[in-house]
This record gives sequence, structure tokens and C-alpha cells, in this order.
Amino acid sequence: MSLINEENIEKRLLRFPDWEYKNNALHAEFEFDNFKDCFSAMSRIAFECEAQNHHPNWSNVYNILKISLSTHDAEGVTEKDFKLAEAIESIVEVQD
Repeated sequence: MSLINEENIEKRLLRFPDWEYKNNALHAEFEFDNFKDCFSAMSRIAFECEAQNHHPNWSNVYNILKISLSTHDAEGVTEKDFKLAEAIESIVEVQD
């Protein structure tokens, strides 16, 4: 999987307002009404990650979910990261 250059990453992020590019990865933070809703979204995201065989770095404190996406084998952002970000957006959107 080939790396996407920074200029193209920034252009593509225009479609993903919850995400930003920094430290060679895509980052997002989502806030839910409560822990149960956050954990529910994390569970659905986990199934999608397994389906795509692509796994994020993430953390959760109560109702906040922080996600960082990069393709470790490529040492940066690839198409796999945007594909997973799009799936995550769809999952989180359902929660709203």
C-alpha cells in the first residue's frame, strides 16, 4: 500500500471534518452522550476493523473516543486509513 502525500491528505480531509492530519496519522475525537453509547460505537468499529484487517490506535475515557489511523506497514497514511475513517464516520453518525 503506497503512502498518500500530505497535500492529497489535506484535500481528502475536506470530506472528513471530524478528522485532522498530524504526526503522520489521521486523528479524530468523538463525544457521546454516555459511556454505554461510546462503548457501543467502539464495539461496532471493532467489527469493521476486523473486516478490513486494519486496526486503529484508540483510547476511551467515559464518553470520549480518540482514534488515530495510520498504516503501520507503510509508516504513514494510505488508502486503508481513509477507507476505515469513512466506515467509522458512518458508524458514529448512526449514534447521533
